Amino acid sequence: MGFLIVVLVLVAAFAAYKYRVPLMAKVLGQSETRVRSQIERKKRR
Repeated sequence: MGFLIVVLVLVAAFAAYKYRVPLMAKVLGQSETRVRSQIERKKRR
């Protein structure tokens, strides 16, 4: 049972990372392009 919970947490973390731009845009109430540009700006530093 514990193994199943660990696997579910890992899958959820991977999905959240893969879909981070749409998720963050929805949570923050901003457009996806604005969120994506902010992420790209932080990567360039």
